[in-house]
Amino acid sequence: MIFSSDNWAGAHPRVAAALSTHAAGHDPAYGSGALDAKVQATFSEIFEREVSVFFVGTGTAANALSLVSANKPGGLSFCHRESHVMDDECGAPEYFMGGSRLFAVDGDLGRINVEKLSTSVDRFAGENVHAGRPAAITITQATEVGTVYDLEHIRAISSIAKNHSLPLHMDGARFANALVSLGVSPAEMTWKSGVDMVSFGGTKNGCWCAEAVILFDTDRAREFAFIRKRAAQLFSKSRFIAAQFDAYFEDGLWLETATHANAMAARLAGHIRDSSKARLAWEPEANEVFAIMPVKLAEALQDNGARFYDWHTPHGFGANIAPGEKLWRFVTGFATAAEEVDRFGDLIS
Repeated sequence: MIFSSDNWAGAHPRVAAALSTHAAGHDPAYGSGALDAKVQATFSEIFEREVSVFFVGTGTAANALSLVSANKPGGLSFCHRESHVMDDECGAPEYFMGGSRLFAVDGDLGRINVEKLSTSVDRFAGENVHAGRPAAITITQATEVGTVYDLEHIRAISSIAKNHSLPLHMDGARFANALVSLGVSPAEMTWKSGVDMVSFGGTKNGCWCAEAVILFDTDRAREFAFIRKRAAQLFSKSRFIAAQFDAYFEDGLWLETATHANAMAARLAGHIRDSSKARLAWEPEANEVFAIMPVKLAEALQDNGARFYDWHTPHGFGANIAPGEKLWRFVTGFATAAEEVDRFGDLIS
């Protein structure tokens, strides 16, 4: 009963097979091979326009380098107070930006409040040399608490970005989970809603180690190539990242795995909803479920083989957590089996 993280799962068998298939022989290095070109073309097909694709090794690198590409001296990148770039990157974006800052914006359950974002950006729009100036806006999709930005919300944030000539970045570590939750196309969730660049994650959804930065403004590709190289993210044998994405996209595998992960989260939420011992903190929208339950129950579940983490109370969450209780996070993935979800459900019934 592994609900600790979708990072704990291995690679999907079809992804693993693709790595083996491309292990033999020779292919041009540093992203110039035939397989690299094929995958880059596939990304353009998926997003319904020509895009520039840059493979990197981690989501941290994708997020940090995306914000670096938008940086300027004294720059501020606006993000949710509890976004991944703020809470879980160990300051990597600021490290790579050479002293520029992330600026935290409030919003309920992981999503930026549009009015507060507007006020925050306006505060620095005058580019006061003492205070700094706006450089970018970034959103996490799906969020750190399993919620999803709908298209209207993304467009409202994009409108603020465009009014201030700022690029809008999407941290898509769980891009596919958000996509199938909304039931829209990749184009609709990104550039058609005003997103300028995406950290596109495959690792959490069945890949071994496959992340990419997607630029919708291909004129920015030349500069980004130098940014990636200087950050030590230009892989010589890039065909092994390409091989993973090739299998990931073939016959819609990436949407299949995300749909399964989301379905397992909904199944798990159903068990928690029906439980007399635990209760849902809020309704899940992707593949993360949050529940409130006694610490003693959590310890007993862990003694029975369940794996999950306690979690901090997010901004905007007003439900009561009684003494002796905690908020707990459960994450499902492509390898989560219905049987383990139901076994967990039996333990909390």
